Amino acid sequence: MARRPLSPHLFIYRFAYTMSLSILHRITGLALAAGLPVLALWLVAVASSDAAYARLNGGFTGVLLKVLLAGWLAAFVYHLANGIRHLLWDAGVGLERAEARRSAVIVIAATVLITAVLAYFLFMVRGS
Repeated sequence: MARRPLSPHLFIYRFAYTMSLSILHRITGLALAAGLPVLALWLVAVASSDAAYARLNGGFTGVLLKVLLAGWLAAFVYHLANGIRHLLWDAGVGLERAEARRSAVIVIAATVLITAVLAYFLFMVRGS
């Protein structure tokens, strides 16, 4: 008997758009998990005192912070949009190939559009 893998893996299937979106979903989940301690630190500083918030806010200025915030924002929007797509799949909606492709395009387009709008309001309108 030939030795076959017990479960499918990346080397069995051709690389497809659904695989790339699934991998990106996992990566954005990891990025959000990495950003969670920063959010918790910020919330503790806000709840502690004005001085603690001012100290933390003084250390969180600059281009690097804005790049990280924009990345976390994009990760959040993508993860949310793709999560909704997965919930629809769980309900049996959009499982056909054409529907799955259409929903993939919608997820990517929604991510780009919503991230751009939110980033505009976060960085441009507030002036921070």
